Amino acid sequence: MPTAESGFFEWVFFLLKKFGPLLLRGAGVTLLISLTGTIAGFVIGLAVGYVRAKPLQKENGAGGYWARKIVRGVLGAYIEIFRSTPMIVQAMVIFYGISAVFHVTLPYLLAGFVIVSINTGAYLAEIVRGGIQSVDPGQQEAALAIGMTYGQSMLHVVLPQAIRNILPALGNEFVVNIKDTSVLNVISVTELFFVSKSAAGTYFKYFEVFFITSIIYFVMTFTVTRILRWIEKKMDGPENYVMHGSQTVPDVELVTKGGE
Repeated sequence: MPTAESGFFEWVFFLLKKFGPLLLRGAGVTLLISLTGTIAGFVIGLAVGYVRAKPLQKENGAGGYWARKIVRGVLGAYIEIFRSTPMIVQAMVIFYGISAVFHVTLPYLLAGFVIVSINTGAYLAEIVRGGIQSVDPGQQEAALAIGMTYGQSMLHVVLPQAIRNILPALGNEFVVNIKDTSVLNVISVTELFFVSKSAAGTYFKYFEVFFITSIIYFVMTFTVTRILRWIEKKMDGPENYVMHGSQTVPDVELVTKGGE
């Protein structure tokens, strides 16, 4: 064990050797909650965004019209509440609120997953709605013209394009969740920040421990960002592609993105 006179890096290597496995386990919990929470939040956001993007019509009767209007109002309130309050406050209200009202104490990991999912769903709902509205209306009109229902046109024509448009924002939300899961330490979720705080308190070496923690967070977010950019690039397709049967050239024409 280093002494009080030991240097910074001597303590860093000592703490890394002693608490390294514990910190990596905390990083694993962070990745698990952020990944599953982002996926569940995307499903929530997709459903809420779809409902809010669907135009209100009175063709099915006043009762159905007002029912959908009420639902949209409730979903709008959900979005505004969760986008206007910090996740750390939401964690305290949800975790201790469920315990006080229903007398049920959620497992810490499950509570973290629920909180991140609901919070992410509120943000992604507006992103999905914007993605749907960014698709050319003529796409859906053409689908309806060939006999598709509204739901079929959304599922097969609009949503695939909308999801591609919002992919960068979805990836960014995942990266944000990796960092924001640190607030779950207030309800004792053993993610990376909680483990780091416990390790730092053992020897009162907060700077050294959180120096290690910052590197772990950086590696996680940097790696995830690069993977997401690679996926986006793959979805964009090749820079050049070949168009067969062109009217201007007898056999083959080489086309570059952007019409160059």
